[in-house]
Amino acid sequence: MPTLDVVNLENKKVGTVDLAEGVFGVDVNFPLVHQVIKAQLANRRQGTAKTKTKGEVRGGGKKPFRQKGTGNARQGSTRSPLQPGGGQNFGPQPRSYVQATPKEMMRGALRSALSDRVAAKRLLVVDAFNLQAPKTKVLGEILSKKFGVEKALLVDSENRGLELSGRNLKNVKVLRSEGVNVYDIVRYDWILVSKQAVKDVEARLAVAE
Repeated sequence: MPTLDVVNLENKKVGTVDLAEGVFGVDVNFPLVHQVIKAQLANRRQGTAKTKTKGEVRGGGKKPFRQKGTGNARQGSTRSPLQPGGGQNFGPQPRSYVQATPKEMMRGALRSALSDRVAAKRLLVVDAFNLQAPKTKVLGEILSKKFGVEKALLVDSENRGLELSGRNLKNVKVLRSEGVNVYDIVRYDWILVSKQAVKDVEARLAVAE
């Protein structure tokens, strides 16, 4: 069972926490993590790219020139893909890029990603993100001067002050515990998780007996 120090916003130890072995201490399944990230990014695609075929381009009711006698290849429409301003053959059409991923696969990938961060000592447990006021500058200084991190994912239960403070920091993202996902865990160098959020994530990803 992994045990991590719990620190305050001054980065001083105030206790320890035992992490669930089945959530933060599993063997990392890299192919599964890769598959879930690919699906997660694919599901963000809108799939609205569209080109017009020759049947959808305006005009083209008349032959551009007579059939015979010109020496040119015969053409039946000014909106043929062979003509300037014509339609396009085999162009993109609206489609869905959604990849259905079983929930247990997503949970397994989350366990792997979190376990990898714990093994790499890139996950810090913070007692609480209690900011006196929602100030972007204050949070930025805490992360850079107290913790020495630049690119970080902050995870807490509902904390409006933290969300307001972090939304304008370039390399910082704030998530609620229910929004933790594989892509953001892998994307950011450090993860700072509140003690309450650890309990929330463990409850969400607990392995059924």
